[in-house]
Amino acid sequence: MGRYCSECDEWCSNSQFSSNQWRKGDGCSRCKSCVGGGINFQCGECYRQFNSQNELNMHMQVHRPRNVACPICGEQRFRSGANAVQHVESGYCTGCRGQDNARQQIYEFAQRQSGMQQFLTGTPMLTNGGQYDSVPDFPYQCRECAKSFRQMSQLLQHQDQKHNRYTHRIGY
Repeated sequence: MGRYCSECDEWCSNSQFSSNQWRKGDGCSRCKSCVGGGINFQCGECYRQFNSQNELNMHMQVHRPRNVACPICGEQRFRSGANAVQHVESGYCTGCRGQDNARQQIYEFAQRQSGMQQFLTGTPMLTNGGQYDSVPDFPYQCRECAKSFRQMSQLLQHQDQKHNRYTHRIGY
């Protein structure tokens, strides 16, 4: 199965189109080489080639030093603030046992850090019993685009990938 690329008029198999381009249909789809302009994106560290700037950006994370500490247990082995927070949110941090407790710990940590209060959305959400839950459903918000997140690690990844805000220290 395949179709003609609307830009270069070459017959291409469906694997030569991204899923987004394929969904556009006959006469509108552009093949991967036309979408990328035929440009390969190369890593300056290890010289691997990638098809897009996004793929290269994702790959570049492997070259970051592991110098970020966990905000709860202090273990220093993470490449980004998002990775350190994921460690806590997963429930494997020795400083807080279990995922439910971890979510509470991260939220309380963010409340105590003056540099992180700008990312908190505000009042807790009501639960079914009419009582306030201690952590809102989506407590974190990007100040650049107003997108809300359930977990702090999601916010940190978003800022790193969408707004080039690499977080190597948490809460400062």
